[in-house]
Amino acid sequence: MLNIVILAAGLGKRMQSDLPKVLHPLAGKPMLAHVLDNARKLGPDRIVVVVGHGADRVKQAFAGQDDIQFALQSPQYGTGHAVQQAVPLLQDGDDSATLVLYGDVPLVQAATLQGLLDARAGGMAVLTENLSDPSGYGRIVRDGSGQVQRIVEHKDATDDERAITEVNTGILAAPTSRLKDWLSRIDNNNAQGEYYLTDVVGLSVSDGLPVHAAQPSASWETLGVNSRVQQAQLERDWQGEQARRLLEQGVTLADPARFDLRGELICGRDVFIDVGCVFEGRVELADGVRIGPHCVIKDAIIGAGTHIDAYSHVQQARVADEARIGPYARLRPGADIGPQAHVGNFVEIKKSTLGRGSKANHLAYIGDAQVGERVNIGAGTITCNYDGVNKFQTVIEDDAFIGSDSQLVAPVRVGRGATLGAGTTLTKDAPADKLTLSRSVQKTIESWKRPSKKA
Repeated sequence: MLNIVILAAGLGKRMQSDLPKVLHPLAGKPMLAHVLDNARKLGPDRIVVVVGHGADRVKQAFAGQDDIQFALQSPQYGTGHAVQQAVPLLQDGDDSATLVLYGDVPLVQAATLQGLLDARAGGMAVLTENLSDPSGYGRIVRDGSGQVQRIVEHKDATDDERAITEVNTGILAAPTSRLKDWLSRIDNNNAQGEYYLTDVVGLSVSDGLPVHAAQPSASWETLGVNSRVQQAQLERDWQGEQARRLLEQGVTLADPARFDLRGELICGRDVFIDVGCVFEGRVELADGVRIGPHCVIKDAIIGAGTHIDAYSHVQQARVADEARIGPYARLRPGADIGPQAHVGNFVEIKKSTLGRGSKANHLAYIGDAQVGERVNIGAGTITCNYDGVNKFQTVIEDDAFIGSDSQLVAPVRVGRGATLGAGTTLTKDAPADKLTLSRSVQKTIESWKRPSKKA
């Protein structure tokens, strides 16, 4: 039986923000969400989030996630006091363990946490790390045989203790029944006047229960965020790690230092991603996809061999194989681009299908439309789909040709093989295989003179 307690009550004063610290984003989602995601991978029986400052906003941010229970810490008297607030919600039993995590230490990986749980070996375990500069961290004090004896906070440490480089990350795992007992016995007789969770280590030793140590696979896993500077540094650390994982999978990144993933990116073979691209939500790139520089792609599926050129935005859209998108194209939610179709510069498509081999290469808006195969949509064409209240649909059948600067006033249908002359404002259906146009008579005014500037 596994309980996970996540401490998320801190003010985060150094963030200089009204937003609760644990809700500040890292890679596109709140730091606390990262902690919860990795916690869930362990299959816990109970997750308790201890909230305090901004408690209502934290609860609201995770409303509807039924596997979370909240405990309130108010006022805040330290980490030991915080875990005490979760005690009534913990499930107990002979084999019950409790893992304590922190909402502002977002990147501890599930494998590291499982290693910590495995390291308990009949006792408790703490996650430690060796730092070249341990200033500000609690030190791990061991006896002559190397056994962990206690943790001393930096402010309470002697000079000899401050020379220790093995530090406490704050993350620990302990038998639930023992942890409850130790929490009832800690005091606040220290420089901070707080109840330190770390004091349970000394109580474990005095009760004859061994304390083991485990360490993370990577140093960035245990980095916490207390300021905007630390937030920015950790963002780059995590983006670098995500880039490294993609590179190891065979993805080509033009510059791993200029890459941002704020969700999940699934890539096939021989995918190329140029500089400055941002991926959000869940994105799938099939074999041979090429993404040009400075594209933003969110919740999209891109088919094999498709090229998306520079500065294009794709959101909640699907692009089939061997299509060409951009540069400077925008695919909005509901855009469904067929194989070998072309969407060119300054073309916007929303809630529309563009069939196989169809082209909209320049300066067009296609909204609420069904466009068939091999259709050519000229520059400056728009579907007038909105009357100010309701949306209407435009249907353009296969092999139609839409002349430049046309306006298709929906609801309207362009028949198969029809041609619209340039400048047409279409308000009625255009029949198949016919030329349809609407133009006023061109006139030249012989007596007209250009106005001159008055003195």
